Amino acid sequence: MSTEMISKKSQNLEVSLDMPKGVSAKLQSGSVTVTGPLGKVTQDFSKIPVDIEISGTKIRIVTRGARRKNRSILNTARSLIHNAIDGVTKGYQYKLKVIYAHFPVTVKVQGNKVLVENFYGERSPRVAEIIGDTKAEVQGEDIVLNGVSLQDVGQTAANLEQATLVKRKDQRVFLDGVYVYERIRK
Repeated sequence: MSTEMISKKSQNLEVSLDMPKGVSAKLQSGSVTVTGPLGKVTQDFSKIPVDIEISGTKIRIVTRGARRKNRSILNTARSLIHNAIDGVTKGYQYKLKVIYAHFPVTVKVQGNKVLVENFYGERSPRVAEIIGDTKAEVQGEDIVLNGVSLQDVGQTAANLEQATLVKRKDQRVFLDGVYVYERIRK
């Protein structure tokens, strides 16, 4: 996948992305849907001021100006589409570690929720929501999240970290929780 930057063509900036074999994209009412061997990812561009054109295996993104702000918006749109293409071809994986000192913590996946039981000896489990098509799997003291959407996998990992947040205690001493230790773009 290659990108090329053409600057200041009639006061607009432009970037082109090449899609690899087996990947297709469709533009429909401000949303780009990228489909590949692992699944599909839909990204909404209705609030981002760029023009997107899809022709064959090329995606062309054009801004409506040539200022620094327009360049950053252009690069944001390019990164979102690039991440979607990587997601449907390779996928994303986050690994989280369950850490506890005294009370043994158990983690279970039920439907679209992850339950963290016996956290600090609490009777009710702490619940974290699984976003989108993210697959969660418990492997010993690790939680492995797999998915095609970087935003969904990252938000699920953040939900797990936030669900086990320790409040009103010194976090340098009380280290119990669930923490991301590895991010893999397969």
